[in-house]
Amino acid sequence: MRNEAPSIRKAANLSIDATLLAEAKTLSVNISRAAEEGIASAVRAEKERLWKIENREALESWNAYVDEHGLPLAKYRQF
Repeated sequence: MRNEAPSIRKAANLSIDATLLAEAKTLSVNISRAAEEGIASAVRAEKERLWKIENREALESWNAYVDEHGLPLAKYRQF
């Protein structure tokens, strides 16, 4: 999941759909790990969304440059 040192665990109260929780338990899904992976995925997605907003101007500027001038090193591409 992560390539960093083990983190400190903290208990949290969550409200989860009862049917989903029962099915997960029946299938021996590690609820804590699944919740953590889901939260980590949501955090990554939100950071990516915010990064795109914060850097939109630079990205649009670069895209406009490429549209006007082409890729700077295009003559060296071998594909």
